[in-house]
Amino acid sequence: MTTQPRFSPTDITVVFILGGPGSGKGTQSSNLVRDYGFTHLSAGDLLRAEQVREGSQYGDLIKTYIREGKIVPMEITVALLSNAMADALASGKKQQEGGPKPRFLIDGFPRKLDQAVFFEDTVCPSEMTLFLDCPEEVMETRLLKRGETSGRDDDNAESIRKRFRTFVETSMPVVKAFEEQNKVVSVTATGSVEEVYERIREGFKSKGINPL
Repeated sequence: MTTQPRFSPTDITVVFILGGPGSGKGTQSSNLVRDYGFTHLSAGDLLRAEQVREGSQYGDLIKTYIREGKIVPMEITVALLSNAMADALASGKKQQEGGPKPRFLIDGFPRKLDQAVFFEDTVCPSEMTLFLDCPEEVMETRLLKRGETSGRDDDNAESIRKRFRTFVETSMPVVKAFEEQNKVVSVTATGSVEEVYERIREGFKSKGINPL
C-alpha cells in the first residue's frame, strides 16, 4: 500500500539546508527567513526542545543519542518536523490567502540518504537542497569560538572532529543523490556572511526562488 505524503509540493515549498557543523547554517537561515519568508525548522533545535519538554515520550532517548554523538532514529525527527510544519501552516493560514505558498527551510536534516527518502515519501518532496560547502579547518575555528559562549557540550575539538567525520560519511551521499536529480545549490561557505549570502541568493535565483 502506498501512502501519500502529508503535504504536496503544489501547496508548500520545502528547502533543505545542509552543511558540516559550523558551516553557517543558522546564520544563513536567519537571512533567508528575513528576505524569503521561510519558516525555519531546525531538526537539532526541535530535538533539543523535545528532550526537555514535559511528558515527552522521546526525551530520554534523544538525550542518549545526542550525548553519544549518534543520529536520532529518523522516525522521531521526521515526526517532529512534520508536526512543526502542520503547526506553522495552521497558525499562518490567515495571512496567506492569495499570497505566495508557504516556504519551509529545514536545517540539519536529512543527515542520511534513507532519512531524505523517508521524509520525501511521508511528509513532502523537497524543492531543492542548499549545500554550504566549508573546509573542516574553517568550521573547527568557528565552532571552538562559538563554544566559548554557547554552553553546548558538543562545541569542543574532539566532538567537532567526530561530527565532521559523521557528516562526510553520512550526509554527503544525500547531497550527491539530490545533485543527480538536479536539486542542489552548492555554495562555498567561506568569506564573510554577506559574501556567502550573495552566493546563496544567486543560487536560489537560478532555481526560480526569489525574495518576497
